[in-house]
Amino acid sequence: MGFRCKSLLCLFLLVWLVFLQEASARQHYYNVSGLASRKQVSGCNLFQGKWVFDPSYPFYDSSGCPFIAPEFDCIKYGRPDKQYLKYSWKPDACSLPRFDGVSFLGKWRGKKIMFVGDSLSLNMWESLACMIHASVPNSKTTYARKDPLSFIIFEDYGVTLYLYRTPYLVDIVREDVGAVLNLGSINGGNAWKGMDALIFNSWHWWTHKGKSQAWDYIRDGSALYQDMDRLVAFNKGLTTWANWVDNNVDPAKTKVFFQGISPTHYE
Repeated sequence: MGFRCKSLLCLFLLVWLVFLQEASARQHYYNVSGLASRKQVSGCNLFQGKWVFDPSYPFYDSSGCPFIAPEFDCIKYGRPDKQYLKYSWKPDACSLPRFDGVSFLGKWRGKKIMFVGDSLSLNMWESLACMIHASVPNSKTTYARKDPLSFIIFEDYGVTLYLYRTPYLVDIVREDVGAVLNLGSINGGNAWKGMDALIFNSWHWWTHKGKSQAWDYIRDGSALYQDMDRLVAFNKGLTTWANWVDNNVDPAKTKVFFQGISPTHYE
């Protein structure tokens, strides 16, 4: 039996693969809302497989990518081991095509891709940009990094990669009592409209307490709470997000993904 694909890198590769197949229109994928249904028509379950050693990896040298934030540039700041960079995901029933940045840019010419969420989305945004940059290192780019919206434009192809930082997806607003996590509000959603692909994630910050908690109270409709069961709050917040998607996204134009949970990466 193979392993289940759970890591950040595997999620990224699988999202990228669906990007590639959608753009080329060679294959059809079932609705990606359920893990069990994420299969090709050919019967290859992309999520069932194993990690295999691949000496041709990684796709890029992080020291040569201008888009990586210092806190995520492990090699630059002295991580001694590099073996972890040499593994690729291999589904049991098929082989994934190797990423080709030039082909990707050609197929996504003139389109917009946005990652929305916390540091998991940030890492994937940076990684996709670096993979593309390694294929076209001399391509003109426009790069702006701000909070909450950052973007990278590959000018020669008109491909724009956006990042919208919002760890909870729903809003944190300022009220008289302090910072309030509003489970029914997504004012930031206006920035998400008009994309060709939206990749969302959330969860990690919902569990934070004490000094790492980003809010003082939770609002659920007219009710204000100092705290509540975090899974209940997460469910309510994601229901608001799902309603936003249903009301604002045209599935004929925009591909929507929701990623899994990122591991804790704080000491």
